[in-house]
Amino acid sequence: MAARHVLEIASNSVASALAAQAGGADRVELFDNLGEGGTTPSYASIAVARERLRIPLFVLIRPRPGDFHYDALETELMLRDIANCRQLGCDGVVIGALDADGAVDMPLCRELVAAAGPLGITFHRAFDAARDLPEALEQVVALGCQRVLSSGGQASAGQGSEMLARLVAQAGNRLSVMAGAGITPDNIAAIASATGCRELHASAKADRVSGMRFRNADLRGLDNDWVQTDAATVATLRFALDLAVR
Repeated sequence: MAARHVLEIASNSVASALAAQAGGADRVELFDNLGEGGTTPSYASIAVARERLRIPLFVLIRPRPGDFHYDALETELMLRDIANCRQLGCDGVVIGALDADGAVDMPLCRELVAAAGPLGITFHRAFDAARDLPEALEQVVALGCQRVLSSGGQASAGQGSEMLARLVAQAGNRLSVMAGAGITPDNIAAIASATGCRELHASAKADRVSGMRFRNADLRGLDNDWVQTDAATVATLRFALDLAVR
């Protein structure tokens, strides 16, 4: 009998990470700024998550929103964040960088991988922004990453399922192609089946309504409500995935 699929939950806070664990996630990717594609969380968030999680904790290393072409200052920030993750006992980091022409920035990524040392390495969705995904996959393999997170270069993993299947075949047993973007309880099983991906990545997010009775309606960009991983949605993802692949 094949090993069960791995469910990783993209968690935009410590509360989200704990909800992911409660719902049955196998691993957490911790980050901040979900609405901007994710950035590195604070030192305190990483530390508290590490103290309270019993499942593997991977941390996104991304110094800002926007593209994945980084300068020397941003490189220094990423190296220091990786050092913090090692010091705090994280299980892995999630990295990625491209050159201006859309290829994987091999010199910079080698530096990040070296800084991570024994930590696990996931190459994040900078991969989907590369100009040639099969070529980029070979570069990620050469870096020694354990997995690459991808939507197949499309807006969602469902739309990119054909490319994901091609990437899974190309990767073989050299690394894991983890499907992510737009994965829900309704489509997770179909995406796993169509792509052959053994690892699936979802946010399982739900709206959280503020308890504030007073609200200043004139403020812009300071919404009271927020989104957070929902433990029940994680549990539904886990159930749907396990039921479909029996």
